[in-house]
Amino acid sequence: MPLASCMNDPFDLVLVGGGLQNGLIALQALHAQPECRIVMLEAASEIGGNHTWCVHARDVPRAARAWFEPLVVRRWDDYEVAFPGFERRLRSGYAVVSSERFACIVKEALARRPQCRLITGVRATRMTAQTAELEDGRQLRGRLVVDARGPEPDAFVGQCGYQKFLGLELRTRMPHALARPILMDARCPQTDGFRFFYVLPLAEDRLLVEETRFSLTPELSRVTARAAVHDYAARFGPVAEVVREEVGVLPMPWSLPRGADAATGPLRAGYRGGFFHPATGYSLPAATRAALAIGQGLREEPLLGESWQRFVDEHRAQSGYALALNRLLFTGFAETDMWGVLSRFYGLSEPLIERFYAQSSSLADRARILVGRPPRGFSLRRALSARNLRAQAGAT
Repeated sequence: MPLASCMNDPFDLVLVGGGLQNGLIALQALHAQPECRIVMLEAASEIGGNHTWCVHARDVPRAARAWFEPLVVRRWDDYEVAFPGFERRLRSGYAVVSSERFACIVKEALARRPQCRLITGVRATRMTAQTAELEDGRQLRGRLVVDARGPEPDAFVGQCGYQKFLGLELRTRMPHALARPILMDARCPQTDGFRFFYVLPLAEDRLLVEETRFSLTPELSRVTARAAVHDYAARFGPVAEVVREEVGVLPMPWSLPRGADAATGPLRAGYRGGFFHPATGYSLPAATRAALAIGQGLREEPLLGESWQRFVDEHRAQSGYALALNRLLFTGFAETDMWGVLSRFYGLSEPLIERFYAQSSSLADRARILVGRPPRGFSLRRALSARNLRAQAGAT
């Protein structure tokens, strides 16, 4: 049925943005209710963007696994971290979702249902709680409109650091022999914040190598970062081909925006709604739990009742601690000393580390992370000075 013939009939879900969050919402909703009427809008010509999303095994709730598992392109039983004077192998499952696989699975799920639609290459110009107006004049109506177009440009300015990275997917001339991911290799010069390399062995002759910084500035030199990635990748053998490039600058805030009330405006989700891990930048775990809550909330009266509010309350409670850690990291340490915070964290117990990534830390976990001698370089004076400067800036 052409879209024009059903414009006057409301959808169950109008999903504005074809990224991770709305794709997961669509998969969850169709898994739970195959008859669910969904329309997804994406301004670009393709959904999913150019991303690599990773997740620890503990991060995915059991209730989501049936529809989540087909998204995974590679998984490992363990991973490594390395810092000056400290290396560790952690026996915790890890998996990767590619934007290519994501786009394929989501598009197939929508295409199989004649009541669902995917509209690409068109922007939404105005939204309410139940309508989305397109730039070509069309209007879509739904029981629920979800805005998940990524963070608003100025949402965190003055209240965040940044995780900025450039990654190259490389094909090596010979097998590279790397058996497991390297989540952090900080045995490199520490400039412009906490600097490390991140490596995923995607196949015996294919690697994703990223240079990442936790920095107070969002500026990223692609030329410099590319050269650094190639220098680091040389240890795995000669490179035959650069398959693709991935670049990102993500906020690491110490304050989160409040999502709009679905009764008065579109529901903001994903990064736009603050549903990500502030201290790691991982978005997939929170997006998966948000999708579960929305899927459950569609079957509740009133719409998005207890299930959604319970998820929001739990996420905010966990995020509050992560926000405080971000403030300490970015305001309490000189950039050359920030690595010590992460090195100390990875010396803790594996279950604690798993719960931290999954945003399910207990009160005892939180105390254990902070207890003891502070990492080298912590300055209370620096932290207080940074807070005062930002308060003054906000008052002018």
